[in-house]
Amino acid sequence: MSQEDNNVEVAGGDDDIVDPWNVQSKSETGIDYDKLINKFGCQRISDELIARIERVIGKKAHALLKRGVFFSHRDLEFILDRKEKGQPFYLYTGRGPSSESMHLGHLIPFIFTKNDLTIEKSMELAKENAKDIIACGFDINKTFIFSNFRYIGQSPEFYQNIQLVAKNVTFNQAKGCFGFKEGDSIGKIHFPSIEAAPSFSGSFPFIFNGKKDIPCLIPCAIDQDPFFRMTRDVAPRVGLHKPALIHSVFFPALQGAQSKMSASDETSAIFLTDTQEQIKDKINKYAFSGGRATAMEQREFGANCEIDVSYQYLKFFYHDEEKLEVMRQDYTSGKMLTGELKAVLIKELQEMVADIQKRRAVVDDALVEQFMTPRPLQYSF
Repeated sequence: MSQEDNNVEVAGGDDDIVDPWNVQSKSETGIDYDKLINKFGCQRISDELIARIERVIGKKAHALLKRGVFFSHRDLEFILDRKEKGQPFYLYTGRGPSSESMHLGHLIPFIFTKNDLTIEKSMELAKENAKDIIACGFDINKTFIFSNFRYIGQSPEFYQNIQLVAKNVTFNQAKGCFGFKEGDSIGKIHFPSIEAAPSFSGSFPFIFNGKKDIPCLIPCAIDQDPFFRMTRDVAPRVGLHKPALIHSVFFPALQGAQSKMSASDETSAIFLTDTQEQIKDKINKYAFSGGRATAMEQREFGANCEIDVSYQYLKFFYHDEEKLEVMRQDYTSGKMLTGELKAVLIKELQEMVADIQKRRAVVDDALVEQFMTPRPLQYSF
């Protein structure tokens, strides 16, 4: 494979493990993203690039960009070039259904835009997760939601692109990219080609009028990058556009930044089905604090925001940039206590989750079916 794509995907700092299935760090501050950028060969999103984004879109950049939640990219300049020229591109992101409800970490790519499951259960969970996604407020006239299980039988073009990728990646290349082992199923080994196919506009002929030259931008957490580094290597060899990517940091588990929030561990995550009381209890009981052992010590020495989960969550979700900075300064200086910061986070999450739950309550199976039906969207290609 190319120089861009030839690293085995156990990457990051010396004690970090980052691949599409595992994210772990021994550091209290979590993954060393600078080392990860160097290892993966992507580029950090600079202040200059954010300024260009603002010039191109004519308004302030999304808070998740300005706060460094989305921090690195591949070929984002190419997408901005197309935007400036009035040329089209599309967004592609996804969710692997492993629980009946998404947790807060799953929201990040959508806001910015279980092991041993049976096939039947996976299809059921996909529909339930689709309801969570719809509840984020996506426009049905501009959004197509698809399940690989279902769509592969609806679109010969999608299946053809899956096979096109599979044909152009050897097992040794896939093993080098993903670290596959002898005990892995052939389904796991084949899955990257399925993940890659939606990167090509030809997989959606009803949206793009059969055009195969419309590039895509993929917002995702950086552990998913290996799928699309492989895709980027294949694309020019088959005459297609490389997908562009924009990477987010990991959404930390409640217990700290050493691991990301997990759908399989209820104590590590805030779920979109959690009650107001559950949200309060989880934050108060499990959210790792960067504060001191006593209020007196906190007043004197202040807190460490870099390891404080409540502050890190506020970076993802708090709406007011100026107030967030004031809280950071007050918490770091000792003017603000851990309990006070947690109270701000609890209120923010309770309101956000309640709003999503309210919108999800009106999402029925019929609306899901509309979103998942192949159809033209409100664009001209």
